[in-house]
Amino acid sequence: MLDARQLQALSAVVEHGSFSAAAKALALTVAAVSLRVRALETQLGQRLVVRGKQVRATPAGQALLAHVKQVQLMEADLLERLRGSDDQRWQSVPVAINADSAAAWFLPGVADLLARQRLLLDLTIDDQDHTHELLKNGTVIGCVTTRADPMRGCVAEPLGIMRYRCVAAPAVVARARTPQGRLTPHRLLALPAVIFNRKDALQDVWLERHFGLRQARYPRHFTPAVDAFERVIELGLGWGMVPELHLAQRTGKPPLEEVIPDAVVDVALYWQHWEREPPTAQRLTRAIRDAARAALLPLPAPHETQG
Repeated sequence: MLDARQLQALSAVVEHGSFSAAAKALALTVAAVSLRVRALETQLGQRLVVRGKQVRATPAGQALLAHVKQVQLMEADLLERLRGSDDQRWQSVPVAINADSAAAWFLPGVADLLARQRLLLDLTIDDQDHTHELLKNGTVIGCVTTRADPMRGCVAEPLGIMRYRCVAAPAVVARARTPQGRLTPHRLLALPAVIFNRKDALQDVWLERHFGLRQARYPRHFTPAVDAFERVIELGLGWGMVPELHLAQRTGKPPLEEVIPDAVVDVALYWQHWEREPPTAQRLTRAIRDAARAALLPLPAPHETQG
């Protein structure tokens, strides 16, 4: 039988990244937290965390943390049924999602469920190519990701396509063109790109797809906030990849112009979650699936996909 206090200590250490931060969060001494984690490792006969400047879970620790989160949600669902709807408690649901999806369709799509079911959203924002790592290490119960193959013990549900267009302020687009009106890569790459963060590779995908350029060099602004990202583009400071969904919602804002009309990048998104979900997580999955179906472009049928 696993000790609940030891599991709580392990979860806190991994979540906060250090024994001292975990001790502060649990109102314990560092020694007490360390002893609980070591006792759990001794019981299971293997290391659960890699100790260092930034503590991280081992594969065994990741599997155990995912189990802990499942048990916590199942216990919360059971207590809700036992107490009845009149005494419904708040539950936390940790998920990982890319910033563009969060702003455009995810939050509007799950808001009603969160309010009705008294769910507390614990949202981690990360690039869509990297969110699955947070599910893998047990930090979240599900993630919006580009990874189509389900991870061990998980299901990958197709959500749809998020379409991106390369845009800039009209004056920037004009500077990227020759006096004869022809856009050239040389002129474009002399201008800064506006990039969400250092994990964001959409602009490189766009350059390779539409100009055949790989590992192109160009100046870059990094603005890891959706509103600030688009504002930097509006101000004429550079060009960048903006979701079509966001462009459709820009009523009353300064105009943005496509650098190359209809030269898009389509990103296929999936909802990866536990194969065995407690009821609360199942309701969240349904809400995410419905929200994506209403907002995103449909994924092509398997026979339409070209290799």
